[in-house]
Amino acid sequence: MRSILWLIGLFALAVVMIVAARYNEAYALIVWAPYRVQVSLNLVILVAAAVFLLTYYLLRLVRRAFELPQEVSAFRARRREKQAQRALADAQRFFIEGRYGQAYRQAEKAWSALTRPAMAALLAAQSAHALRQTEKRDAWLVKAAEDEGDTRMARLVLEAEMALSERDFETAAMRIETLRDGGHRHIAVLRLALQAEQGRGRWAEVARIARSLRKVGALTPEQAAPLLRRALIEQLRDAEGDLGALERVWQSLPEIERQDSGLLLRALPRLLDAGDRRLAAEAIESQLARDWEPELAALYGRCETDDLRRQLAIAEGWLKQHPDDADLLMSLGRLCLRAQLWGKAQSYFEASLFLLPTRAAHLELARLAERLERVDDAQRHYRLAASLGA
Repeated sequence: MRSILWLIGLFALAVVMIVAARYNEAYALIVWAPYRVQVSLNLVILVAAAVFLLTYYLLRLVRRAFELPQEVSAFRARRREKQAQRALADAQRFFIEGRYGQAYRQAEKAWSALTRPAMAALLAAQSAHALRQTEKRDAWLVKAAEDEGDTRMARLVLEAEMALSERDFETAAMRIETLRDGGHRHIAVLRLALQAEQGRGRWAEVARIARSLRKVGALTPEQAAPLLRRALIEQLRDAEGDLGALERVWQSLPEIERQDSGLLLRALPRLLDAGDRRLAAEAIESQLARDWEPELAALYGRCETDDLRRQLAIAEGWLKQHPDDADLLMSLGRLCLRAQLWGKAQSYFEASLFLLPTRAAHLELARLAERLERVDDAQRHYRLAASLGA
């Protein structure tokens, strides 16, 4: 449609010019003594327009001739840049494919031609690292640092990853701290920080980072759970022998993590060994009210709280719901021992033994028989316990 309108407009202009020329009877008088020349004004206008156009195009041609060397240089530079970009893309492809030698050569080729070669230097360093060529890797990292602009963060992340792969956790932590100081706290940096803190044994920080990653969805609850369990166990191990420190570590846990049976099974024995019975009992009661776990029921018998009657009532209430749980019967037997209910203790131990013959049940019956001065029964249960092994 636009072309048709232009064509119509040109035809209209031609018609107007022809009509104007037909009715234009003016003339131009050119005097160059001793000559006088009289020329139609229409011809003068056409000649003047032709001379103007010819002069204009000649000037453009001269200017283009002077600009040609610069354009040739710019064309060659663009061609080199295009080839370098292609080499950089090939280097990235080769690296992903695991062809590190070819990736290194292509990155080196790209670096020599790019106007901003920092990314090529980083890729060359990454390829050299994969080839275990540490001297070349370090040299390329220096080149990347010299030419970097907006690639500084990429260099720091890459250096942290390389340090982690070599188990140099302190260097990795330094690079990550530099990133954090620059306000870079995104998921990739948090993942690197998690690995670095694990390597450094800073388990409180590991737990904090794991919770942050879980909160933003970078770790699923199933992925975060083993990390948080290990972090807690390591913190409890570091605080071993110090009941106050153990309790502070336990109290620092969010409520949702205290509902993890796997975590409780690993953490509560340490609290019990350190002498804390109240926190362990409360945690077991709370968890078993939500989700039954026989191993936690077995630990309940080791919890020595001030209110023994309450413990017995709670455990007997559980027994109504789980009458065939051998671990719960063992716990009830131990609670009855503390209450000096010898007959009930024996019946619970024997019921547990009937459901599941265990060394622990035989040992408890042997100790109870010794307390009641039934030597033969004690010896028999000791022999049975020894036959079952550890």
